[in-house]
Amino acid sequence: MYVDWEYYKIFYFVAKYRNFTKAARVLGSNQPNITHTMNKLEDQLHCVLFIRSNRGVALTPEGEMLYTRISSAAVQIQDAEEELSASATFEHGAISISATETALNIYLSERLRDFHAQYPGIRLRISNHSTPQAIQAVKNGEVDFAVVTTPTGAEGELKKVDLMPFNEILVGGKTFTALASRTLSLQELDAYPLIMLGNESMSRLFYRQFFLEHSADLKPDIEAATTDQMMTLVKSELGLAFVPEPMARSSLQRRSIVQLTLREAIPQRSVSLVYDRHRPLNTAAREFQKQLLNAAR
Repeated sequence: MYVDWEYYKIFYFVAKYRNFTKAARVLGSNQPNITHTMNKLEDQLHCVLFIRSNRGVALTPEGEMLYTRISSAAVQIQDAEEELSASATFEHGAISISATETALNIYLSERLRDFHAQYPGIRLRISNHSTPQAIQAVKNGEVDFAVVTTPTGAEGELKKVDLMPFNEILVGGKTFTALASRTLSLQELDAYPLIMLGNESMSRLFYRQFFLEHSADLKPDIEAATTDQMMTLVKSELGLAFVPEPMARSSLQRRSIVQLTLREAIPQRSVSLVYDRHRPLNTAAREFQKQLLNAAR
């Protein structure tokens, strides 16, 4: 049997207020329409739901049974409508982002701060991943999108949009101050301890290709899990490292590290947004993605 949900909705309010006129007022209708609809509902269900009187209505046993079932569904639907309305006005909602440490440090954190100030009711879930892990999280539908650094390895249904270019520089601890006055080639770096991210990172792939193009061997002495770890190791005088210039800037100003000059120009990299073009986003995620894209333009 099919019964229009609107009939049940009207029944819910009549049963709740035990009054046709009051239910009509809440629903923005009039008493004759409400009465007509309830008569049709009783006809379709083949039972009497209300006992009418001058003081209002009372529910029959069948009406009580129906109200018990309908009231639970009606409350849940009302709650869902309120949640959707709040989401549409950014009062509530959540955004799930997978971000690499570098992208978070030099770009995303500032954008998140501005968005959170604008929409404090939106929950932010940030996962700290390597670029390959972040891309896989997007593919698996575990996050709304990823903010990573190039190269990304994004392909197929994934779309990549570059948000901000950045340069990387070669740095060392204070013990390498004398070396900072020279111009070094990639081949010469073989004589000094080199700190890099792990072999599976996209950063390592980037520098492997860079060294190969200049006929140099990339043989790091120390592997770190994050760029922050690399910076700590550099300050501990354990070697040289290629790091994003924005992350090294304050340490260079404090003279806790030194920048070394390299003969070969390091290719520019980018912070990039990666998302599944076929995956629908909720209102909050869609708005933040739009803000990122607009800022990039």
